[in-house]
Amino acid sequence: MSVELETKKIFDKYKVCVLLPTYNNGGTIAGVIDGIRLLTNDLIVVNDGSTDDTSLILDHYPGIQLISYTKNKGKGNALLTGFRYAISKGYQYAITIDSDGQHNPADIPAFAEKLQETGQALIIGERNMEQASVPGKSNFGRKFSNFWFKVETGIDHNDTQSGFRLYPLLAFENMKFYTPKFEFEIEILVRLAWKGIKVESVPVSVRYFPKEERVSHFRPFRDFTRISILNTALVFLALAWHRPLMYIKGKNISGFFFNSSETVLKRSLSVAFGVFMGIIPIWGFQLVAAIALAFLFRLNKPLVILFANISIPPMIPLILFLSLVCGKFWVSNSTIPLFNSALNLETIKPFLLQYIAGSISLAILSAIVFGTLTFIVLSTFRRVKA
Repeated sequence: MSVELETKKIFDKYKVCVLLPTYNNGGTIAGVIDGIRLLTNDLIVVNDGSTDDTSLILDHYPGIQLISYTKNKGKGNALLTGFRYAISKGYQYAITIDSDGQHNPADIPAFAEKLQETGQALIIGERNMEQASVPGKSNFGRKFSNFWFKVETGIDHNDTQSGFRLYPLLAFENMKFYTPKFEFEIEILVRLAWKGIKVESVPVSVRYFPKEERVSHFRPFRDFTRISILNTALVFLALAWHRPLMYIKGKNISGFFFNSSETVLKRSLSVAFGVFMGIIPIWGFQLVAAIALAFLFRLNKPLVILFANISIPPMIPLILFLSLVCGKFWVSNSTIPLFNSALNLETIKPFLLQYIAGSISLAILSAIVFGTLTFIVLSTFRRVKA
């Protein structure tokens, strides 16, 4: 049986469609559609407010299922619109593919074969990022995304940024999502992993056009900021809800925090460093700096991130007060002020020097205390276990 017939057979059996969101990709979309239609006619195109000749090109394909609206609302909204439409038409799985020509429709059969092999799963097309044509920022973005996905879920994956995916539609039929743009693909991936959906992968090819031909709607500052905010929220939810829930259910998550090859000293230093970075007076940059330096010093990144969050909002007044107490020993004629309003960064401005000196002292003292306690606890635990 030919690849095309086998793919159509699997598509019919599992009720699979291909979902193609597009925004101003008039130069490449026809080639992508032609490639898809060689394999299946179950194609849904979401025209996300294109202003170029995309609409005219789509008019030449009367057989496709087309959703079109005039205002551009973002990739996440386009995908979610397509997913809801696919569910209403009775589809149970959707393969998403970009319309900019980077993904090769000829790789679609690999998703069909993997689906038949694994059953319900979210399958990601893992790109070969070692090619010379791959931009450095894309490789960095992939590694950045992979790292945060592991922090949030405990799952290792080599290409969480790839938009070439197969989604199990019924797994999130009644879920509500909060992100409308590029960050949606991160939100849905993490939340499906939290639901226990398997995350699998298949190798796919990728094509990066020369810079002068490349069409990208990713806005580095805006979109990276949105992604960073989302990751911050997901990390908080992972530490406050998902990981405790995994522990309650009896799943082993210690392997994520404690690599078996790490020494007790390294883990203790990671805790100490996280606490230090969470207290020093670089508000707004504490977590970013902690992560970067954790990589530089080869520390346990999850432990550094976890303990850098010592400066969560409920703890901030206490940290500010203790910083002022410590600062009293370094700044002459200083006092512990009595505040008639809430203790925050705004109200301590008149005592800035005292606060800065004290917060650095508090950061060092707290790091020593937390690091020492961690060393004692882990050493004791290791002896008892032995």
